[in-house]
Amino acid sequence: ADKFGGTDRGKICAHIGIGADLTAEDIVETAIRPGDLEFLATLPDILRASDKPSDQKMAVKIAALPAVGSLSVVQTLADIFLYGKKTKSPFAARTDKTPTKDFREGPFAPYTPRLHQIMVQVEQAFELFRPFNAVEKTFTLHDFAAAFLPSYAAAKDAAGVLDFDDLILKARALLQDQGLAWVLYRLDGGINHILVDEAQDTSPAQWQVIDALAAEITSGKGARDAEQRSLFVVGDKKQSIYSFQGADARAFDLMADRFGRQLEHGPGLQRRELTHSFRSSPAILKAVDCVFQGDMATGIGGDVVHHAFQGNLPGRVDLWPKVPRPETLEDPAWNDPVDRKAANDPVITLAENIATNILEILKTGTVPGEKGEFRRVTPGDILILVQRRSVLFDNIIRCCKGLELPIAGADRLKVNAELAVRDLLALLSFLALPEDDLSLAAALKSPVFGWSEVDLFKLAHGRAGFLWATLRDRDAEHSETVARLWAFLNAADFMRPFELLELILTRFDGRRALVSRLGPEAEDGINELLNQALAYEQSGVPSLTGFLTRANSEDVEIKRQSDTSSDLIRVMTVHGAKGLESSIVFLPDTIRGSGNRQETFVQGEGGIPLWNISDDLAPDVVVDAKEMKSESSAEERQRLLYVAMTRAKHWLIVGGAEIENAPKDNWYDAVAAGLTRAGATPVTEGDQTVTRLEIGDWPKPLSPKTGGTETNLPDIGAIFQSDAPDSIKAARPRAPSDLGGAKSMPGDASGDTDAAKLRGSQLHRLFEHLPALPRPGWEAAASQLLEGLSPDDIQPLLAEADACIDAVPEVFAPGSLAEVDIFAKIPALKGGISGAIDRLIVEDVRVRAIDFKSTAVVPTQQNDVPEGILRQMGAYLEALEQVWPARAISIEILWTATGKLMVLEHAIVRKALARAPTS
Repeated sequence: ADKFGGTDRGKICAHIGIGADLTAEDIVETAIRPGDLEFLATLPDILRASDKPSDQKMAVKIAALPAVGSLSVVQTLADIFLYGKKTKSPFAARTDKTPTKDFREGPFAPYTPRLHQIMVQVEQAFELFRPFNAVEKTFTLHDFAAAFLPSYAAAKDAAGVLDFDDLILKARALLQDQGLAWVLYRLDGGINHILVDEAQDTSPAQWQVIDALAAEITSGKGARDAEQRSLFVVGDKKQSIYSFQGADARAFDLMADRFGRQLEHGPGLQRRELTHSFRSSPAILKAVDCVFQGDMATGIGGDVVHHAFQGNLPGRVDLWPKVPRPETLEDPAWNDPVDRKAANDPVITLAENIATNILEILKTGTVPGEKGEFRRVTPGDILILVQRRSVLFDNIIRCCKGLELPIAGADRLKVNAELAVRDLLALLSFLALPEDDLSLAAALKSPVFGWSEVDLFKLAHGRAGFLWATLRDRDAEHSETVARLWAFLNAADFMRPFELLELILTRFDGRRALVSRLGPEAEDGINELLNQALAYEQSGVPSLTGFLTRANSEDVEIKRQSDTSSDLIRVMTVHGAKGLESSIVFLPDTIRGSGNRQETFVQGEGGIPLWNISDDLAPDVVVDAKEMKSESSAEERQRLLYVAMTRAKHWLIVGGAEIENAPKDNWYDAVAAGLTRAGATPVTEGDQTVTRLEIGDWPKPLSPKTGGTETNLPDIGAIFQSDAPDSIKAARPRAPSDLGGAKSMPGDASGDTDAAKLRGSQLHRLFEHLPALPRPGWEAAASQLLEGLSPDDIQPLLAEADACIDAVPEVFAPGSLAEVDIFAKIPALKGGISGAIDRLIVEDVRVRAIDFKSTAVVPTQQNDVPEGILRQMGAYLEALEQVWPARAISIEILWTATGKLMVLEHAIVRKALARAPTS
């Protein structure tokens, strides 16, 4: 907006070539003069009398003319009365054809002169309309830019952020600002050498930064002439394929010429061209040289001859026959997605051919090794290149995974576009907000639950409330679904997003269900969603709603690592593969339709943005800009093919699928012509004959490997070759007080009731805390320890505790331990115990374990102690003997009702423990 005057309509008019004072009214008045519309209104009835269809069609169009004299009238009349752009007389009046000759010279003769005059007027007006229309649309573009760009810049400033273009432009401004010359002075003092790598991908703005930094080096005499300083630029304009990022292949030569002129009176500029290839075999390079000749060489700077550094390296280039387009495509199933290709579509057939061919190559194929020997092909040797991520791209991955080939999947993955991810996010959305009917419906239809359209309709149609409430009310009909959803809802309150996803995918078999329905390629999206959940949890306090907000607001695109260390087949675009190499390269995407996406604007002279008017309406300035853009795109497609072919080291395989209205400048025909010039010959392999250019001796296929698709794995132990044994569920430790048997004496009215257990717990609390407090404060402490009880209820409990502490003071003396946790494995129980000993006294030679029992009826001898209490004390005995094997263990019971201690014999408690059940 700043460079081109923003909303300065006059500058736009001057650039397109019309006067700034031209108005829409002027154009309409040129086309339609007083009385012309009324005259035209009388013509439909007259034209309908003609027996010629063209006259009758013209009658219909004239009858539909807008009544208001606007520019739409001019455009409509031009469509009726003028020749089209691609005719012998573009945009000229059709006076020699309209109406048809017999009618024009017969019944219509009285009206012909007036109509032809109007047609000539429309021709004159249309010559004004085309540039005027371009000005209006371009002015709108600039008007929008003048409002949007400052707002966008202000928003970035407010947020304190810069994008990549900002960094370049601000660096350029800093170096070009004369008021900041000291910056260049300081930089010049520290710069001796400048290296520009990948210079063919450098944008004009970046070149301006480099030019400013190199100003002192190229300026001639300076303050540091005694020092050796250099400017070293490395680049191959044949590989300039990033115009969408601002790269300009023409700028490479322009800057070379510029630096050459600047250094002419100094050390001079040395230009060297390296034609040796350190990667590809002579067969690949010969094919490249023969393909890029004549018109095909304009994009790479003319004919070029490559030299192979490894001159004896065997290589081959194969051209598969085009997959023909069938006369009729099979009708897809009625329930297939509308964008799914027919089963016999050539694109699908080509993808299947690639997968089966790779399977055979992995079984029997060989490639040259590092030391000249031939070795078996591994998955990491194979690279499949496409021009864009399209139906062919997706189906190659699908077909390879269908044959269980080890393939890495898409080189770029849009996580939220994956169906499996959308199904999982729908389920998570419902768990975050159960009233979200749409998310629940999507989750039910997903493979996780597998509902049909009919099932969902029966549930949803005619419901009175939320879908989840309706589903709960029909629990009997959908018990399994409701149980799953309840499990997920209960877990959602406590689990982090990653844990919740793992619960759905693993414990409830969601992963298998998704992969079974959507295919093995669904694994990529599922795994990446899990990675996103882990990354989210590391950034702050994780919550389900927070994760959903992040997942739904960010269109995350993952770029895979493109090395060969993982030994997987790689599928990627040519742009993504730049700089890579592979022993075997498949190039199947060689025939693309001509319906390329039209850019919103094109650049005129000086880089001014112009609205990209349709061909029928574009004025000459826009036509020239469009042609320049088209030529530039065609040249870049040539460079893209060059990059694709030179990724191959040993073996290049080219294929293609026929499409309707294929452009003449497609890659397949260019490669076919080049291989013919190179002397390629037909070779029959199996059921297919390919055109092959081969240099060097290539051995015959080896005997097939078993399975054919396994990767090279290191030797591993036998334990990893067999299934793991069934896991044994560890038994949970048992409480010593829960080993079975009676807990109270016969005739004890309280028995093992809840009230008795509560009273025992209250006494235990007093025994635990009161001995450590001064006796005068016991009553107040008891009120706090037994909060909620009335003084009348507290008094008998406090009295009983007081009496017991007085009766056996050594049990509660300082140094004794209260409520001691204990865990041990007890052989007699074939498992472990976990509990707490009420009081433990550890002496030098003896350990005393005292358990408090608050039963109303107290036994007088050991043999009368209830079975359940004896088993409990037996478990304590065996546990303590493991902790203190060298000390005597005393097992005792304090009966709180009498304040008496009873020491239990080991034999009695051991026999009772032996009678306890082991499971």
